[in-house]
Amino acid sequence: MSEAAAIERAEALSAEGKTAEAVAITEALVTGPAPSHLALAMHSGALKRDGRSLEALEFDRQAVARFGENPVAWHNIAATLDDLGRAEEAVEACENAFRRGMDAPQTFAVYARALRAVGNHQRADYAYRQSLMRAPAEVGVASEFANHLWMITGDLKVADSALDSAFHAGAPPGPLLIAKSALYEASGDLERAFSLMERSSERMPGDAFVHMAAVEYALRLNRVTAAEAFSRRAEGVEPRSRSVIQYSAIVDLAAGQPAEAFRKLQGALKDHPNDQSLWGWMAVAARAVGDPMYQWLCDYEKMVGVYDLETPAGWPNLEAFLADLANELKAVHVYRQHPTNQSMRHGSQSMHMLSGSNAPPIKAFFEALEKPIREHMAWLGQGDDPLRRRNTFDYRMVGAWSVRLKPNGFHRDHFHPDGWLSSAFYVETPDTALDTEERQGWIRFGQPPFMTDPPMPAEHYVRPKPGRLVLFPSYFWHGTVPFTTDEVRMTIAFDVVPK
Repeated sequence: MSEAAAIERAEALSAEGKTAEAVAITEALVTGPAPSHLALAMHSGALKRDGRSLEALEFDRQAVARFGENPVAWHNIAATLDDLGRAEEAVEACENAFRRGMDAPQTFAVYARALRAVGNHQRADYAYRQSLMRAPAEVGVASEFANHLWMITGDLKVADSALDSAFHAGAPPGPLLIAKSALYEASGDLERAFSLMERSSERMPGDAFVHMAAVEYALRLNRVTAAEAFSRRAEGVEPRSRSVIQYSAIVDLAAGQPAEAFRKLQGALKDHPNDQSLWGWMAVAARAVGDPMYQWLCDYEKMVGVYDLETPAGWPNLEAFLADLANELKAVHVYRQHPTNQSMRHGSQSMHMLSGSNAPPIKAFFEALEKPIREHMAWLGQGDDPLRRRNTFDYRMVGAWSVRLKPNGFHRDHFHPDGWLSSAFYVETPDTALDTEERQGWIRFGQPPFMTDPPMPAEHYVRPKPGRLVLFPSYFWHGTVPFTTDEVRMTIAFDVVPK
């Protein structure tokens, strides 16, 4: 097969979600002594789409070594470094691309993310604007920039203007309206978010994503009749969509029809057996109808692991290590507001892959995770449930971030659709709050984020303490009991998937 034919075939496979097959095809292009720049780039891209960014970096390095004056080679390595959370290196790679004539909006977008990660927010603002000046209708960058402006300034109008500019430049309205609603909800105006999506659903009958967003805001306000109407519109547009079926089941759960939700989710899981979102909602449906599947899915005593981290080498004790770790993390918590697209409220969140940090305490933390993660996988063992049947006793990390909650801060109940095992590691805890009768600041499991009929309160709690790591299936509903004391709660969280 010629290089051109192989690349075309690999792109088609990637589009179908067959990323491992695409990797196999592009691997054949780079096994010779002198692979072309295009072959190296395509193999790196295939690896990244397969979730193997660290392996992709090696081929990006080869491209830079052999084709160092090609600005695309520098862009590609910058993008991979950014994916891995190696922000300082990504900034340098972008600047190398610019020095070699790169002027693409995509490179400025990578530059903005990397600058944001290293804390250079003024320069990140410049980079976002440069990207949007070159591609003003790029929805993803505009939404990212709006979120950035909101977190930095806390000014709703300033953030909103980034979305308006993209719309006037010709960007499709649906994603921008959804981003606007998320911005309004993050600012505390849930009614405004709902009103916007209600009008959008009426005026954009062919946009299933708008209808699903309208369902979500209706349910946050316990408006089941409205949610049912939005769900029917989404079903009319894309009746076979996995997401549409899931939202329809969520509405059934709110409307007191759990058996119907159970049926719909069973059907969807036949086609998507490893979908963490579907399993999360199936747990709710099984609990509502009293099906034994709920215990099979959510055996909290046998699936939630609690570990106290061992002191990493180089520190005299755990307290000294946690103090240094907290100091490093505080440097990344520079935002005024919480992000619009995450579960936490009243605090700040790091916005890059934290495991790529070169700071010694952060590097030591991720190295120290190896033992408890492997102990947890061994404790789980293998089985036929959605958690254990994927257990290979090996893993790779797909996300890592830090959250710092202020008084009245909390995580809304949520799950992690892209993980297999998820986590919470406690660096600082609100100790006075933890001792309250309400269990303020504790992590809770089992409570869905929307109303259900019958109601479903949390069924399992874990008390945080500094140095404690909690591991659990990514499809588990989990959130934080809000705390009202004048304290902070700082955590690191990460997701892993089987390797």
